[in-house]
Amino acid sequence: MYIKIFQNVKRFIFLILLQVMILNHVQWSGFVNPYVYILFIMMLPLETPRWFVMLLGLITGLIIDMFGNTGGMHAAATVLMAFLRPAVLRLVSPREEYDTETSLSPQRMGLKWFLTYTTIMTLLHHFTFFYIEVFRFSEFFITFFKALLNSFITLLIILLGMYLFGTKQKNERFTR
Repeated sequence: MYIKIFQNVKRFIFLILLQVMILNHVQWSGFVNPYVYILFIMMLPLETPRWFVMLLGLITGLIIDMFGNTGGMHAAATVLMAFLRPAVLRLVSPREEYDTETSLSPQRMGLKWFLTYTTIMTLLHHFTFFYIEVFRFSEFFITFFKALLNSFITLLIILLGMYLFGTKQKNERFTR
């Protein structure tokens, strides 16, 4: 259990620093800004209570808001993502159900499962964030395109990072 806590604290610090120090300063023509920090909420263990996931989502979002001067927009989007996480996990659950000891990684759960899960979660976060940012319907389609493009770039970076830095263990039960 202490190993899981240490791994999650390490992941939290790494993703926050990556987001604040590097990715918040990456903007391609003011349109694309990847938000990889959301991977922390996605990768929390399955047995984490919902209230604690939401609390961690709030804390994570507020930290990103402090450094990004976004006034609670990241916190709102991250808390919504954390709130909907159990529903998304039920939606994409494998036939054999989840083992509480299973880590949510592409190496353990399979690429198709992981891609489906991260895509849904990333789209939830990004659409919430960008529509809160604009807060009007006059730019609906531009905001829609911006959320989709940012989600695609974020997913690309997440998958690349998971395969470069993820563990090489496989759980044969879920990778059929």
